[in-house]
Amino acid sequence: MFRRKLIALDFQDHDAFDINDENKFRSVILWLEDQKIRHLKIEDREPLRSKQGNEWTASLKEYLSQLNCPYEINDKRALLDWLLGYAIRLEFGDEEKYKNVTAEKHQQRLAQKPGNSTNPLDNLDFEDAEFKAGIMSLATMLQIPPHHDHLDLLKAICITVVEKFSQDALDAALKQKNIKDEFIPLDKTELGFDAGDYILTEAAKILRLIHIRDLRDLQTKINLAIVEVQKITADPKTDSRLGKVGY
Repeated sequence: MFRRKLIALDFQDHDAFDINDENKFRSVILWLEDQKIRHLKIEDREPLRSKQGNEWTASLKEYLSQLNCPYEINDKRALLDWLLGYAIRLEFGDEEKYKNVTAEKHQQRLAQKPGNSTNPLDNLDFEDAEFKAGIMSLATMLQIPPHHDHLDLLKAICITVVEKFSQDALDAALKQKNIKDEFIPLDKTELGFDAGDYILTEAAKILRLIHIRDLRDLQTKINLAIVEVQKITADPKTDSRLGKVGY
């Protein structure tokens, strides 16, 4: 979710960034202050370089307070997204070509273009409160976790709909529903050896059953592949010019 903004800011390691990696998270915040935001004096940035967890947390909290960041320090995704947006405003806000750009002017330019799209989705206001509420309702219905960026949440909804509600996905789900799983009680399943512990023995039985199921699936796929090959090899074409049967 941060890749586009990191690229816009010329952050070199944008593809490898992982917000769950604490070191990378701290490095990005320090990089933003050093290279883009520059709110603090150079000597005042030392606490942000600290390796001590408590000291760094306290300095970050103070830093966010000075920037009037609306997010708490424990909401890492939201505060980093805000810092990236803040850095982008500082980076590009002074450029002349961006100063007079507004949403209204952008819509006017789109409307003046020849062959303008008649797609009703192009006329939606993606920042409208009702639109955002609709996205949240859809996400709740599809059991998708909430996200502070409603557009990223909309992308997740689109991916879920394509993967789970396409015709192929629905057909596969219907076939799976019609397949009756064979129930095998664990107490009647022989492991073949004693693991020395009841819990370990039961876990080993489960693993063995899962392995057998995977082998069955593999055998089924192999059989299907053999059938497809036989359709080709069992239907030779006769070429009279060669005087033989086959290709």
